[in-house]
Amino acid sequence: MKIVAFAASSSRSSINKQLVTYAAALTEKIVPGAEVEVIDLNDYEMPVYSIDREKEDGIPPQAQTFRDKIASAEALIISFAEHNGSYTAAYKSLFDWASRIEGKVYDGKPVVLLSTSPGAGGAASVLSQARKSMPHFGATELCHLSVPSFFEVFSVEEGRIIDEEVHDHLQTALKSLTSLARN
Repeated sequence: MKIVAFAASSSRSSINKQLVTYAAALTEKIVPGAEVEVIDLNDYEMPVYSIDREKEDGIPPQAQTFRDKIASAEALIISFAEHNGSYTAAYKSLFDWASRIEGKVYDGKPVVLLSTSPGAGGAASVLSQARKSMPHFGATELCHLSVPSFFEVFSVEEGRIIDEEVHDHLQTALKSLTSLARN
């Protein structure tokens, strides 16, 4: 089973990228036959979406490349960074461009939704927005998890979650992908 995972952030030191990378490795251990590819939003950098730009220049090829990557997967793992209570500009623009190719950006894929932040909120606001919009854009949520206080529960040096309870919650969320592996 091919799974594509990414952090909805363009920060090179993104804690959501660290979380989704850890989740990808964990998925390969606990979901039979899972092969997880972690992609980086920086590989799909393009101008901020505008209808004027689309009319003048067309859709950037990176948007199609992103859509092709999504289409190649059987499932997705996405970890959402939160900027001012919402999506990051990098994710929102990429998503907007991709939606001009196909409104159902997520192509009917099952998804595990994650979020984290340094604070106690765990980026719950953006996770809530993502959960509400996923069905409209062609995704079926399997499970979700907000991870609060990232630097207290995750060892950056070791690249792993060190809080047993959070680790167990993440493992449970990722095990939701197991049902797909059996089909």
